[in-house]
Amino acid sequence: MITLLLIEKIASLFLIMAVGFALVRLRLLKTGDSKTLSVLSVYAICPCAFISATQVDLTSDVLQGFLFAIVCAIVLQVGQILLTKILAKPLHLSPIERAASIYSNCGNLIIPLVGFILGDEWVVYSLAYMSVQTILIWTHGKSLISENHHIDVRGVLLNINLLAVAAGIVLMVLGIKLVEPFNTFTYDMGQMIGPAAMLVTGMIIGGMDLRQIVANKRVWLVAFIRLMLIPAIVTLVLKFSGIVTLVANGESILLITLLATITPSASTTVQMAQIYEKDAPYASAINVITTLGCILTMPIWVALFMA
Repeated sequence: MITLLLIEKIASLFLIMAVGFALVRLRLLKTGDSKTLSVLSVYAICPCAFISATQVDLTSDVLQGFLFAIVCAIVLQVGQILLTKILAKPLHLSPIERAASIYSNCGNLIIPLVGFILGDEWVVYSLAYMSVQTILIWTHGKSLISENHHIDVRGVLLNINLLAVAAGIVLMVLGIKLVEPFNTFTYDMGQMIGPAAMLVTGMIIGGMDLRQIVANKRVWLVAFIRLMLIPAIVTLVLKFSGIVTLVANGESILLITLLATITPSASTTVQMAQIYEKDAPYASAINVITTLGCILTMPIWVALFMA
């Protein structure tokens, strides 16, 4: 049942992506117009989604589950960093390829998927993985792509999405509920996180030469690592490690963690490649192929985990 719901939601999101693609190919919009949606997503939609997700009652089960999800996220993401470091030499992985293999697009996809499959009350657990990744991608990921080992701690702490998560957690811990219309406002804004992200992706794809992307063998190597190798390892670990019994609702929390891990490569890696002039078109190609590929791979790994 969960696998079928996942397929249904992913298909819906990909139809939205197709709309963005068509608008560009029909020359009604330009690929560059997607920047407006990206800015809206980063500075308005995502923060609202994060705050809305924390508007739940902080019971002992929720607290234990959230802390459990954070520990799982740390272990899994550090494991991915170590795995790609081991693979870097024999596979000649570039910094862009390593970053695209490690960091998933959980920020844009995990909230709509979890909300649709399990219900809005479960979205709070997805923030655990997203919070850990936000810190790592703006420290380790930024250092990897820019090839500059200086870490801007102030920049990380002032990241608007991390601040939104922190604010939401404070509200949850203090038991403060947003009054109307602010509660409805954050919820309605947050509901746009998936559609906005897929429209942007579709518009980017619409301006690219797909034949040239498909012909690049290195793109497929990275896609294999991001969509097949890492998900296979994570699925086996989560399914057979026995940690599912450590907290109440362990299976659902681990399913959310799995979903966050098996999404396509993070769009943030593309943005960083643009900022630091590190082959942004190649980073975009990886993002496109993994995004297209996840419609097939994500249901497979979820089905295997739930079996």
